[in-house]
Amino acid sequence: MNLIEAGIAAPGKKFAIVVSRFNHFVVDSLLDGAVNALKHYGQVSADDITVVRVPGAYEMPLAVRKLAKSGDFDAIIAVGAVIRGGTPHFDFVAGECNSGLSRVMHEFEVPVANGVLTTDTIEQAIERSGTKAGNKGAEAALSALEMVNVLEQL
Repeated sequence: MNLIEAGIAAPGKKFAIVVSRFNHFVVDSLLDGAVNALKHYGQVSADDITVVRVPGAYEMPLAVRKLAKSGDFDAIIAVGAVIRGGTPHFDFVAGECNSGLSRVMHEFEVPVANGVLTTDTIEQAIERSGTKAGNKGAEAALSALEMVNVLEQL
């Protein structure tokens, strides 16, 4: 049996983090978690991390696509928060963001780690941005680190 798996240390690799400004009170913590995970666990230099801010989650796939197309990055991490409101707008934004990120990953064969929260309440978003439920930005960064190393072995 052949088993391919990888660790998370990725010094010298380049990462982009696309960050939604909408719901910044939650998203800023996700960004901090992602950057800290890249530096601490991934041993990635600050010079190898590029942060791109976009208005909201709906705009993220376009920025991620442009970054992937450049060929300059080993992985891209998307962090944002879409919080359900009283209209169907949530479903459209969350769905388009998720499917757009997935399309980019498959089209360019570049890992795109999805750290975009989709929650029913502000409280759930806060819990997932560094309190009770961990930090989903950090988790997305760890996923990106591992995928960079797995792809290198394939």
